[in-house]
Amino acid sequence: MQYKEININSLLNKITKKDTLFSGDYTADPYKNCEFGCLYCDSGLDKTIFIKTNAREILEEELEKNEKGTIIIGSVHDAYQNIEKKTKITRDLLKIIKEYDFSCHILTKSDLILRDIDILKDVKDCKVTISLISLNENISNIFEKKLPSPNKRLELIKKLNTENIKSGIALMPIIPFITESEFEEVIKQAKKNNSAYFLHKFLELKGDQKACFLEFLKGYKPNLLQKYQQIYNDSYYPNEEYINKQKNKIESLCKRYKLKDKI
Repeated sequence: MQYKEININSLLNKITKKDTLFSGDYTADPYKNCEFGCLYCDSGLDKTIFIKTNAREILEEELEKNEKGTIIIGSVHDAYQNIEKKTKITRDLLKIIKEYDFSCHILTKSDLILRDIDILKDVKDCKVTISLISLNENISNIFEKKLPSPNKRLELIKKLNTENIKSGIALMPIIPFITESEFEEVIKQAKKNNSAYFLHKFLELKGDQKACFLEFLKGYKPNLLQKYQQIYNDSYYPNEEYINKQKNKIESLCKRYKLKDKI
């Protein structure tokens, strides 16, 4: 893994369509690419992590001239990957967001977020979504071996909510034919650990990531290749039939366990 410092001209991206999943108005990523290297994510394909060294100054300039709203931190690349321990860019961005009275929604898989509880408690309408793909440690170790265990991530939710920081679980991404059998147990554990909501998103296979993932699947579960070709066909997203079937299961389970399936 290599690291390269860069200067940027803009950090804040305005969300033009209504964000029904994460309920944000803007996105901001302090890093480009991700060192966690999860097999289901295209953020790890490039082995160079670009550190946006002037992100603090740029965000201040942008918040001065933009309408108040919710900023999604780590929308594409995890804002709490390991380099953040050294640079503390995400921490500084949160201070600026707090100062300018914007709200934020942080998406992460990392327990490093606990470092910033002191700031998060004072950010207006702050939310944190912790994502996982499975409660099975063997599956997690195969697809996302550089991340905290699923149980540790569930504990993050409980800890953050104890500190009055609204936090929820995202099953993200749902990996077809590998993790659907866990829907009920994941939702049950989310409820048990005081998750404020439960979100989900399906595996996207775009560009080079599709070829890389299918190549991995050949060695991991070759019997699934044909099924993937059927539901993805020429798209980067599963077909409507598959999506509706799984969404109906999740919505039904969330009702049963009295857990919101939206923010």
